[in-house]
Amino acid sequence: MKAFSITTTLAAALAASTATAVQAEQVFNRIASFAVAENLPEGAGRTAPTSAEIITASEDSNTLIYSDSPGKRIGFIDITDPRTPKAGGIVSFEGEPTSVAIAGAKALVAVNTSESFTKPSGLVAVVDVAGRKVDATCDLGGQPDSVAVNGDRTLAAIAIENERDEEVNDGQIPQMPAGDLVILSLKDGAADCATIKHVTLTGLAEAAGEDPEPEFVAFNGKDEIALTLQENNHVVIIDGKSATVKTHFPAGTVDLAGIDTRRDGAIAFAGDQAGRKREPDAVKWLDDDRLVVANEGDYEGGSRGFTIFDTTGKVVYESGASFERAIASIGHYPEKRSSAKGVEPEGLEVAQYGEDKLFFVLSERASVVGVYKDTGAEPELLQLLPSGISPEGAVAIPGRNLFATANEVDLVEDGGARAHVMIYEREEGEAAYPQIRSADQGGLPLGFGALSGLAAVADKPGFLHAVSDSVFSSQPTIFAIDATQKPALITGALPITRDGAPAQKLDIEGIANDGEGGFWLASEGNSDKLYSHALLRVNKKGEIKEEIALPEELRSNEIRYGFEGIAAVGEGDDQLLWMAVQREWKDDEKGSVKLVSYKPSSKEWGAVRYPLDKSAEGWVGLSEITVHGDYAYILERDNLIGEAARLKKLYRVALADMKPAALGGALPVLKKEEVRDLIPDLKSLNGYVADKVEGFAVDAAGNGYVVTDNDGVDDSSGETLFFSIGVMDAM
Repeated sequence: MKAFSITTTLAAALAASTATAVQAEQVFNRIASFAVAENLPEGAGRTAPTSAEIITASEDSNTLIYSDSPGKRIGFIDITDPRTPKAGGIVSFEGEPTSVAIAGAKALVAVNTSESFTKPSGLVAVVDVAGRKVDATCDLGGQPDSVAVNGDRTLAAIAIENERDEEVNDGQIPQMPAGDLVILSLKDGAADCATIKHVTLTGLAEAAGEDPEPEFVAFNGKDEIALTLQENNHVVIIDGKSATVKTHFPAGTVDLAGIDTRRDGAIAFAGDQAGRKREPDAVKWLDDDRLVVANEGDYEGGSRGFTIFDTTGKVVYESGASFERAIASIGHYPEKRSSAKGVEPEGLEVAQYGEDKLFFVLSERASVVGVYKDTGAEPELLQLLPSGISPEGAVAIPGRNLFATANEVDLVEDGGARAHVMIYEREEGEAAYPQIRSADQGGLPLGFGALSGLAAVADKPGFLHAVSDSVFSSQPTIFAIDATQKPALITGALPITRDGAPAQKLDIEGIANDGEGGFWLASEGNSDKLYSHALLRVNKKGEIKEEIALPEELRSNEIRYGFEGIAAVGEGDDQLLWMAVQREWKDDEKGSVKLVSYKPSSKEWGAVRYPLDKSAEGWVGLSEITVHGDYAYILERDNLIGEAARLKKLYRVALADMKPAALGGALPVLKKEEVRDLIPDLKSLNGYVADKVEGFAVDAAGNGYVVTDNDGVDDSSGETLFFSIGVMDAM
């Protein structure tokens, strides 16, 4: 079965999302984000790591319930008003909750209480949703993973994984004891422990058949249970009422072509992987005869997409690399995972919204949710939704046109984003995301990410150039952007080369037109990586024609945080370059940074001082400088993220006041004027506030454009925000 065409599928979906109101499509947009740290109990440290992994909804759809394994608890979120979710409390356990499912007024929670990998144990807890208390527990005789409940709430199935120790034998299986499946009866949501049946799964899989490791479980309308054995690369169909295996089949392999297989600081869809094991994680039924699996992979596989099987094991549809390519076209491709399993589809959800049967594919590494319409044949990709970092679980609430994801990664210890639950609503309108995407070249998307600087195209309103930073160190690139389209479209990628090869040891943070068809680039230094602070001049072919090192007066005081933007004033012999230094260097007073000048015709250097705002936490620095009319516009930001973010602003200073003094002496101090607080703009998509507002430019018509840096989807949600703030002369 052929894979999706990005051109015909994703482009069509994006085009549909921008239809007129009369022709409006039903689309999902994010309406709220809830940081699960908001649910921490009184007295708990706010910096304690949290997580949101598997998520479900109460029977009345007004409460979300998620598992928080590191916190040994489940959390509740009140979504009576889904646009303003509220903390709803927790229930704690003496073990790690691995999954949660709703059964009427009760929640069934699988809890891992294992002493070790070789002595696994666990229980299922029955939690009263209204009372927020544990009513009863049942011993499961092993370490549980996924839990599911059938349609009439009379049966529960729990995958007993008894997971392997990845430190033993390089994580290879078999590693005993073997896992199995537990089925038990329910009455009014309460589990009858006396009805527990263990379904033996040994001897089924070709790979380590003596050590089945069940991963994910799901019921269909006939009370048949689909179960994935991820490490064994196998799928089992079980009759839930009789607790017997009906059939089973290997998940098989996929031949992948046109994928990135190297972690090398470049996105290049030129590799192949033949016979790649699927090793599926999540499984969901599309109907009573077809099931879909997410091929996350484990130690020997991962085919970067999803597969639809019938109950005999026949492949009805194989996505191949199409899901990953669609993700790359919106800048979410995780290049550092290229040599592993790429975007790693992990979670799934299926639901009927009106006349449309939809299924949702969650990419753990790209932090994206693919929304597909089930057509009975080749599915149709409708949207790609932005999520928090590493969506693990999802729940559809079609009765309220809602959908929610649980995002497991919490980067509080690194000063990054917290774990979140994100809520989306389906209604007529336009898709708010992506705000920028890339065109295809030769049937493959232009991979992009980590956009760090913008420059306008002269005499061409709505057209700009952008650069990517050192995240793509082996692929420094100047991107062409057509912002007259919605979403904005990256139409071309110009490699930056030195002696005919991609230039190395660059961290391009700023770009400006040189007035002769080429560009000035500002490269930020990093001594630990042998990067130098420098100015570069490239021609219209992207060839470096001049590299200008810093003078000793600057170099002797440098630190890691150097040039973050570059702007050009004037042309020819009168051209003057201005570079914004991100943070205080050794010779700067705290709260003051330099704007450095350089005149190419005379090779003269100079500087002025720019006063930074103060921040109670973190640091404050500059991210960009651009010139329009009589002013230089400067992005100033703190390094804080989410609710902690306080400063993401655009300022301007009068060019007439920017009179550079010689380096090494007293420098004039500028007066700045606030133009715009960007935090409301960064909140407009109802995610958490990104820390890195990195690029700003004013186009030929005087419209200001802003872009954020997604860090190449490394410890980041991968979201790139690209938006206009309107005509600058009116501000």
